[in-house]
Amino acid sequence: MSTSTPEAVKKLLENMQTDLRSLSMECKKKFPPVKEAAESGIVKIKTIAARNTDILASLKENSSEVVQPFLMGCGTKEPKITQLCLAAVQRLMTHEVVSEAAAGNIINMLWQLMENGLEELKLLQTVLVLLTTNTVVHDEILSKAIVLCFRLHFTKDNITNNTAAATVRQVVTVVFERMVAEDERFKGIVEQPTPVQGNTNRRSVSTLRPSAKDAYMLFQDLCQLVNADAPYWLVGMTEMTRTFGLELLESVLNDFPGVFLQHQEFSFLLKERVCPLVIKLFSPNIKFRQGSSSAASPAPVEKPYFPICMRLLRVVSVLIKHFYSLLVTECEIFLSLLVKFLDGEKPQWLRAVAVESVHRLCVQPHLLRSFCQSYDMKQHSTKVFRDIVNALGSFIQSLFIVPNTGNPAATNAPAGGSGAQAAAQGGPGAGGQGGSLITQAAFEYRGTWIPLMTVSVQGSAKATYLEMLDKVEPPSIPEGYAMSVAFSALLDLVRGITSMIERELAKEEEEVAVRREANPDQNAQAEPEAHLVWEEMVSACWCGLLAALSLLLDASTDETATESILKAELTMASLCGRLGLVTPRDAFITAICKASLPPHYALTVLSSNATNLNNKAYSIQGQTVQIISPSSESHQQVVAVGQPLTVQPQGTVVLTAKNIQCMRTLLNLAHCHGAVLGTSWQLVLATLQHLVWILGLKPGVGGALKPGRAVEGPSTVLTTAVMTDLPFISNILSRLFESSQYLDDVSLHHLINALCSLSLEAMEMAYGTNKEPSLFAVAKLLETGLVNMDRIEILWRPLTGHLLEVCQHPNARMREWGAEAVTALIKAGLAYKHNPPLAQNQRLQLLLLNPLKELSNVLHADIRQKQLESVLQILQSQGDSLGPGWPLVLGVIGAIRNDQGESLIRTAFQCLQLVVTDFLPTMPCMCLQIVVDVASSFGLQNQELNISLTSIGLLWNISDYFFQRGEAITQDLEREEAALQKQAREKGEPLNRPFHPAPPFDCLWLCLYAKLGQLCVDPRPAVRKSAGQTMFSTIAAHGTLLQQSTWHIVVWKVLFHLLDCVRKSSTTADKEKIESGGGNILIHHSRDTAEKQWAETWVLTLAGVARIFNTRRYLLQQLGDFFKAWEVLLDHIQSAALSKNNEVSLAALKSFQEILQIGTPVKDSAMPTEALALAVMGVPPVLIDPLSASGPGRHLLRSDSMLERLTRYNGAELQAPPQGEESALEDAALWWSAWNTWYRTGTDSTRPPSGGTGTDRPSFVPSQPFLTALVQIVPALYQHIETGFSMEDLRKLGVILHGAVSIPISSDASPFILPSYTEAVLTSLQEAVLTALDVLQKAICVGPESLQVMYPAIFEQLLLFVEFSCKPPQYGKLETKHVANAKYNQAEWVALNYVPFAERSLEVVVDQYHKTACHKAVINEKVLQNIIKTLRMPLGLKYACPSESTWKLAVSSLLKVLSIGLPVARQHASSGMFETMWPELANAFEDFLFTKSTPPDNVSIQEFQKNEAIDVEVVQLISTEILPFANFIPKDFVGQIMTMLNKGSIHSQSSSFTEAEIDVRMREEFSKVCFETLLQFSFSNKVSTPQEGYISRMALSVLLKRSQDVLRRYVDDERLSGRCPLPRQQVTEIIFVLKAISTLMDSLKKTQPENVDGTTWAQVIALYPTLVECITCSSSEVSSALKEALGPFKDFMQPPVSRVQNGES
Repeated sequence: MSTSTPEAVKKLLENMQTDLRSLSMECKKKFPPVKEAAESGIVKIKTIAARNTDILASLKENSSEVVQPFLMGCGTKEPKITQLCLAAVQRLMTHEVVSEAAAGNIINMLWQLMENGLEELKLLQTVLVLLTTNTVVHDEILSKAIVLCFRLHFTKDNITNNTAAATVRQVVTVVFERMVAEDERFKGIVEQPTPVQGNTNRRSVSTLRPSAKDAYMLFQDLCQLVNADAPYWLVGMTEMTRTFGLELLESVLNDFPGVFLQHQEFSFLLKERVCPLVIKLFSPNIKFRQGSSSAASPAPVEKPYFPICMRLLRVVSVLIKHFYSLLVTECEIFLSLLVKFLDGEKPQWLRAVAVESVHRLCVQPHLLRSFCQSYDMKQHSTKVFRDIVNALGSFIQSLFIVPNTGNPAATNAPAGGSGAQAAAQGGPGAGGQGGSLITQAAFEYRGTWIPLMTVSVQGSAKATYLEMLDKVEPPSIPEGYAMSVAFSALLDLVRGITSMIERELAKEEEEVAVRREANPDQNAQAEPEAHLVWEEMVSACWCGLLAALSLLLDASTDETATESILKAELTMASLCGRLGLVTPRDAFITAICKASLPPHYALTVLSSNATNLNNKAYSIQGQTVQIISPSSESHQQVVAVGQPLTVQPQGTVVLTAKNIQCMRTLLNLAHCHGAVLGTSWQLVLATLQHLVWILGLKPGVGGALKPGRAVEGPSTVLTTAVMTDLPFISNILSRLFESSQYLDDVSLHHLINALCSLSLEAMEMAYGTNKEPSLFAVAKLLETGLVNMDRIEILWRPLTGHLLEVCQHPNARMREWGAEAVTALIKAGLAYKHNPPLAQNQRLQLLLLNPLKELSNVLHADIRQKQLESVLQILQSQGDSLGPGWPLVLGVIGAIRNDQGESLIRTAFQCLQLVVTDFLPTMPCMCLQIVVDVASSFGLQNQELNISLTSIGLLWNISDYFFQRGEAITQDLEREEAALQKQAREKGEPLNRPFHPAPPFDCLWLCLYAKLGQLCVDPRPAVRKSAGQTMFSTIAAHGTLLQQSTWHIVVWKVLFHLLDCVRKSSTTADKEKIESGGGNILIHHSRDTAEKQWAETWVLTLAGVARIFNTRRYLLQQLGDFFKAWEVLLDHIQSAALSKNNEVSLAALKSFQEILQIGTPVKDSAMPTEALALAVMGVPPVLIDPLSASGPGRHLLRSDSMLERLTRYNGAELQAPPQGEESALEDAALWWSAWNTWYRTGTDSTRPPSGGTGTDRPSFVPSQPFLTALVQIVPALYQHIETGFSMEDLRKLGVILHGAVSIPISSDASPFILPSYTEAVLTSLQEAVLTALDVLQKAICVGPESLQVMYPAIFEQLLLFVEFSCKPPQYGKLETKHVANAKYNQAEWVALNYVPFAERSLEVVVDQYHKTACHKAVINEKVLQNIIKTLRMPLGLKYACPSESTWKLAVSSLLKVLSIGLPVARQHASSGMFETMWPELANAFEDFLFTKSTPPDNVSIQEFQKNEAIDVEVVQLISTEILPFANFIPKDFVGQIMTMLNKGSIHSQSSSFTEAEIDVRMREEFSKVCFETLLQFSFSNKVSTPQEGYISRMALSVLLKRSQDVLRRYVDDERLSGRCPLPRQQVTEIIFVLKAISTLMDSLKKTQPENVDGTTWAQVIALYPTLVECITCSSSEVSSALKEALGPFKDFMQPPVSRVQNGES
């Protein structure tokens, strides 16, 4: 209820009146004056109430009077009255109706009461009410009131003392509160600046307002009092304690810091009075050493040592907390003192309160920052902040090292005994459920065990001993208390600093970001000052913190404590990282790492780091911080036993629960603070790697680690506790690397670098050992790469660069993982949806594929296998989008070498097959050439023949693709070419491309051809064959697409180059026999040497080139140097034809034939125009007509589209071949060149061997098919060269033909070539020779006159062949055998059967002579004579001819020739051309009709008769063609004929006939014809000259005379022989003669009588008697002949006529 409401005022007046009445009642008897005063007071009050509206104000005005009765009442010293008065006064005070004067009076009255020791508590109460209810008490009155309270504090009565103490505290507070209120009132008013005061007058307070002045005076006197000096203002103080004074000072300083900070006067007091005072009071503590007696105290009262020290520390804490900014230097001193108090030599309690004080500082990070700025960062100042932290560290260490002795207070502590007992007795850690003992949280280090207590809530420094204001004796400190406080202080310090700096950092970053947004151009920077401070703070404290925390971590046995320590180390590490302080960051991380690993685990990264730190950081000024090596005898729970990864510790190592806890912290650090780890990633990862190894985690797919079994050594042993943790650890490990996607680029690089160097170490360790390597780093590199695909570019090079090194490691497991990682990354990179997509980011794509290419340099097969498998996968998944990556991918596929195994090559080839079948259309055309290269490299590898062959098939498919997509490819390539040329021009370099001047599309073809060309000379025959076929097929099928200029390159660089290589290889090939073709393949005898296999290649190649020349003739002719090319080709054909290999030589001729069959196009309306056009363009004739290029073509199925296409490509070529003289001349040159080649080939191949005896086997004899082919070329060739064909050429040809026919054949080939000897068949060679001559003859026949002079030469040639019938030709000195005697399996030479050939030649001669007998040349060159001369041989041999048919043919030929030739001869009788012929003819007749050879015995009668008929035919020819024209014929010749006829007419019989045959064998018919002819000729009436008649007459008489002699002799012999028959021959002879006589008689009868002279008649008649004598003969044969002979004589039986008739007597 308010004191000013009307009701309250009314009540007050009533109460006052009541009080006064009571007072008057009490004093009625004893104190009359008082009674009167009271009564007058009542009147006064009533008056005031009645008169004034504002009653309270009037009361106050008159308060002196109103109060007076009560003061007097107090003066009575009567307790009852005094109490009543004091109560009344208090009521007035409460209503604030006391004036200043009244108050003074009251105080004086109270003072008297105090001095009399009356109502002490009531007094205190009254003073308090007076001072608190209003502000009327000032200056001296105030000081008197305060002194009054002080004096009451020091009474004998405890209650009074304590109440007074409380009152004093309250009064002091009131004084300062008044001042604060006053300041508040005057806040808005600007004051005149006060003149600055000097230090002269300490009490000059004139500038202060009233309340402030009171406060100032009070504070100043408090200082005086504590310092044991006389007060200036509190007059009347009798005694004072220092402890109380210090408490008052502390409360003022703590409660009213503003006063001291705002008023200079007060600040001055702080500096000049308080600080010196504190320092002075501290001195005994400073000088004190434990164990010595304490120095005397300056205070008048007895020295309370602990209380003062403890209060001083409290004051210091307040001073530092509030007035640090004013008292920089002083605080430096205080803090240094504080640090000293932590010394081990100081008493335990002192150290305890000092630690508490330090803790108080530690929870104020801003204060700590100020220290750092004010001291540590100043040049010549003490490093206070550092010292505090180091002192804490040393303090903690000292607790472990220094035993608790020397302080009786501590040793007699009631807690007593060791901490273990304390725990057992239910100390702070004991208690628990069910009476079981819970392990107490504690630290244990080298036998020292210190329990851990909960001393304060985190972040607040709640002290225990600093609050013991009532204790005079130093208290006992329980074990572990100091440690616990220090521990809390450390943690709070770390927490405070880190959270403060991190808050400020975050705020700063935010501001920077905002500034950046506002103006992005400026590079907004943070203020460096703040950073410097933070860095200095961390630099100052980290060593001490680390030392202490590491020790505590090692000693900690409690999970929670361990967690806190680890958290502190973690936050420090993170902070250092954020501030970029590398050394401290690494030091903290090293500490955590070491704690994660088993003790003494040798890990170089950590140990080297630690030594650096030792050298660098731990020599702290003035303070030695010992780095304590970890204690080995740890009492931790073992949770895992595993293999060490390092080399040094042998056997197994043990992991404890604490190790695992530290590992988790490490994971946490890496996970949450990866961005600031920088280079210390290395430490973290190295440690994790070792832990992972010990725990036996092995990498799985994608690089995640899964629990796996150790491969060697004792298996890893894991407790269930850790088993449940493993998946968690493994998961965090993975998450740790997944979170790398949130790191900035620099941090990511640090992470990658660390993983790489870690991996390098693992690689080092894995060298030369078969121990399982650590794959941690590789697996994690993979994982990191996979999660950072979005920015893969920045880490790709270091990442893959390192993994590629891993791929080359000798340890297979290591390599395998390296390859796994690289390939997985590449596949992931290609599959990732980048932005922009890979298709538009060529550089990135190439970057991603590059490592794939690099893998090709690794020699290990397993790596290449992996590489190729991934290529296959990439093709299957990303093949369509590889784009510019194709060259790389193809490079990888093509990087095969022969030293790699089959399986590798097979995998690579699968890739290639996939590319060719699926991806040619999607790849850039520039890559097609690479595809060709790669495919050919598979052809050239020699590991797997099938792959080589299949790859050649692929090349064919590729060529097909080129053909189908020609236009598109051309356009693409030309675009590309233009770009390249532009680049080249800019650089000023020539364009570097194979086959450069050719258009790019043609170059593609040329590359294909060049590669096929390489394959055509592969060492393996199958490859060569396949490549050759493919090459020629592609050129044939697709050559039309090439430009003309390109054909030039094809001819010279591809085809001829290939021919050269093949020729060289063939001629140098090995002749050794190859046993088998690898495996169990048998090789055919025709391919069982390298030479034979190369022969096949040569054949194919030559044939292919020839075919191209044939089918592309027009196209090639338009090239400038076709003639030169033709010559080169012919040279190749010649060298092949002359090679000592039948197969090659024969094939060469086939090719020769092929290029000669090039007919000029048929000018034939029947040929469809399209096909004609195609033929002109050089489309292979296969497409036009299967038979020949020049035959009338069939319509093509695809001709329309194809023609269009070809027309498009060959616009230039589609023109008819040039005509006119030039081309004719050029053609002629070509043909003559061919003729020369043919001639050289023929000459060399038919030249007989010039050996010694026939026993030497000649090195090489051409085969029949070869010779046949050689000769078959002539007709085709001749057609083209006939115009210039000369006699000389004909002679050359003849030599070769003759040579060819003369060559024998090898006995082993004879059954295939020779017909059985009995058949009269020509060999194909012989046929060919005749055909050739026939062609010539026909050509001459229709040719001009000039040609016809060649007739004789042809006859000459043929006649030579005719001679073969009787005299087979010789081949050198080679011995030949008759085919019947040759043994098939011996190497002998067999002569051919030349008879059929000779006979056929003869027929040709006759036929030809028939046609040409009248030619001038034939006449002049005496052809007829030559024919006769040649025929003489078979005619003369007759039965001795090798074949009977020969002489028969010779005769019939002779007859035919003569029937044609004799008339010609007669015609030219006068010219003498035939003079020499007649003797030849006579000889021929002579040789034939009277042969020296006898007919074989087995000739049958019929045969004989036939033969005789032939003889008769000859005689008939003489009688019809020669004798009638005797006058045109030389006489000698006629004479010879006559002689022959004569001889024939009575031919002596052959002696060998049997009786029965004799009549037949006598050639009677022949004799008869001879005789008749003779007679006919003799008696012919056409005798032109007497001489002729004479000759015939002579002949006749001789004949008759011979007949007479024979008959006479026969008759005589018959007589003598008696009964014996005469010899058979004589009988035959006589019969012959008889028959001749009958013939003669017939002739005489038929002849005109005038033609027969008398003597002849006389001789005839003279025969008669002799004939008659023969009648007696006994032979019936003779008798019958005789009968015939005698018959005609009847014509002589007539009467004789006169003799004179003939003019003779």
